[in-house]
Formats: sequence, C-alpha cells, structure tokens
Amino acid sequence: MSGSALYETFARAPLAFDRGEGSWLITEDGKRYLDFAGGIAVNSLGHSHPHLVAAITEQAAKLWHVSNLYEIPNQRRLGERLAAATFADKVFFTNSGAEALECAIKTARRYHFVNGNPERYRTITFEGAFHGRTLATIAAGGQQKYLEGFGPKVEGFDQVAFDDIDAAEKLIGPETAAILLEPVQGEGGIRQFPTASLKRVRELCDKHGLLLIFDEVQCGIGRTGKLFAHEWSGVTPDLMAIAKGIGGGFPMGACLSTDEAAVGMTAGVHGTTFGGNPLAMAVGNAVLDVVLEDGFLDEVNRKALVMKQGLAAIADEYPDVIEDIRGIGLMLGLKCKQLNSKVNGALREHELLAVPAGDNVIRLLPPLNVTDEDIRVGLERVRAGAASLSQHAPEAARKQSA
Repeated sequence: MSGSALYETFARAPLAFDRGEGSWLITEDGKRYLDFAGGIAVNSLGHSHPHLVAAITEQAAKLWHVSNLYEIPNQRRLGERLAAATFADKVFFTNSGAEALECAIKTARRYHFVNGNPERYRTITFEGAFHGRTLATIAAGGQQKYLEGFGPKVEGFDQVAFDDIDAAEKLIGPETAAILLEPVQGEGGIRQFPTASLKRVRELCDKHGLLLIFDEVQCGIGRTGKLFAHEWSGVTPDLMAIAKGIGGGFPMGACLSTDEAAVGMTAGVHGTTFGGNPLAMAVGNAVLDVVLEDGFLDEVNRKALVMKQGLAAIADEYPDVIEDIRGIGLMLGLKCKQLNSKVNGALREHELLAVPAGDNVIRLLPPLNVTDEDIRVGLERVRAGAASLSQHAPEAARKQSA
C-alpha cells in the first residue's frame, strides 16, 4: 500500500482477501488461507457466519443509526443479557476496546469523586499489558514503543512487573483508585495471571477501597472456554472492558459495571455518538445467541485440548523452533525459540495466518466454532512451518514442507 493515501502506520503483510468462509480467508485469485489470527481475536465465530449475516442484513434493511438521544431496544436487550450472564448490573456500549477501557477508567475515577475522594484517581497496571491506543490507554499499558513521540504521558498510571502483586501492594497510596489487569495478556505474550494472584488483587482492592478493573477485550466472550476468563478463578471485578469477540467482526465494545462502581456515571458525565448503534446491537445479540447455547463452551474446551496436545507434540519434535505452548481455551501461544517474526512468516508461507505477540510469542486465535478438520489442517501447517525452519528436521520433512 506504499504511496497510497493511507497513513503508513501498519506493517501489513502483502496479502488482500476477497471473502471469508468459516475459518478460511480467500484471495481474489482463489488462494485459501487458514485463519488462526481471527482479526486479532475478533472473528469469534469465523467469517460469514449465517446467523450473524442474517442479523446484520435484517437490521441494515430497517435502521442503522439514531444516536443515544433515543431508546434503542436491542441495546437494552444486549445489556440485560450481559448483566444476567456476568457479575455486572450496568453496561455502557462503545465502538472499541480502547473506548471501553476509557469508560472503565473514567467510571473508577468518578466513583471516588462522588464518594468524596477526588484525590483518588491513580490506577495500578502491570507490565506487558495492552489496553488500547488512546492517550490514556497507552499510558495505562506503559509500553515505551507506544508512548514515544506523543508528548507527556497521561498522569495517573503506576506500573509494576507482570504478576508482581507485592510491588502492586506497595504502590497503593492515598491517590490510588483502581487496579487494572488482563486476566490473560494477549499482546503481552499469552500470559495468564495465576488464580492466587487474582484472589490477592481482589483482597487488596477490598481492603483499600479500590475498584478492580479487568480488561477482557481479547480474552473474553468464550475465548478461554468460559464466557469470561476471570470465571476460571472465581474472582469477579467491579468493572470490565470487553470488545473484539462480542461483535464477531463488527466494531463494538462495552464497559460492564456493578451498580456501586457506576454510582457516579449519571446523565451527561459520559457519552458516545455511535456506541450501541442498532447494527452493532443486532450483531452482539446474535453472537450471544451462539456462544450461550448449551454445550458451546464445552466444545471450545474440547477443541482447545485437541489443539494444545497437537501443538505440544510439534514443540517436542522441533524444540529449536518452538520451546513452549502457552494459553487456555482457544487463546494459545507458541513461545518461539527463533524470532517470532520468522516463525510467523514460515506459517504464512504454509498458508496459515497467526499473530505475533510480545515475549517472542505467536498467537493462535482460531474461531471458537473451528471444526476438528480445520484444527487437523492447522496442526499440519504448524508442523510444516516448524520443519522448514528446524535444523534438526529430517531432510524428507524439510522437502515436504517446502
């Protein structure tokens, strides 16, 4: 795309797709790629899912946008369904994960303000986090590569090393309002907070009157085998940001909150023009129709086990390429021995799409409804990609993978 009218902010792969079917993306000339990138965990039900297509087609023929000046019945319905399925009492709909995080951060600050503690505005976060690209969320994430060149870092964020709960406790002071974390870091390299750590963070928040915010933008909506990743620990937050999978490919997000945490979010203090629009709400409800079906998440866990066992076998075969398998559910990571960019290129050469992450990891994020056959093909292509890079692969295997 060089020389085009677009910002040159993306290092794009030299690929363009014409259409998608289930777990597959297809170029204009008919070449088929197995999509285990999922638009970075967005296409939770793959491409062109008939129920989602029907929902958005029906809604598009009726009404696209009215703004939040008026009632939007499907917004109320989706909010009530999310509240019924989670810890939350209240929902605010957004267009993206970054906006959902902004809403959560603002809700936490406003909570302390209306409770007579306006000095409490700081949020403790953890290294490796990715919370979005706005000025506040890059400050929350704390990664220098995203902060550089954008002026002074937005005040109010204090960061500690990943899973260093002792350091987080030491940082708690009279200005601390909240603790924010991803139960499973995506961009950070598919790193999961241990249950004991999440329980301790919850205890610290309760002890010091802080709000606990979970960022489940990437790990939510069934990705880990439960509707939300924190459910594995039994720990519930006060606020949670979601996006990606809830729209199944349509841009939408939401901030979920308890009644208590949302006490300061009264008329006029926050808003959105496009958030919760009729098109997004039709798709979000359609995604929940599928993900909340009896047995759906059980199938996610079954498929995840098959996939993880297969990947572990490949890591055993090619330890000079893949040193470990990480993750939970269908949020899996290949901890690479070689450069993850090189491994990702080898997978793409074998027509498998994946996503690089931090800590030299490759993310595998197939649709939650991926078929057993697509998993089999995907494992074959991971094996072929690893064989093409391995110094220990038999000559015949290298030739076969070429």
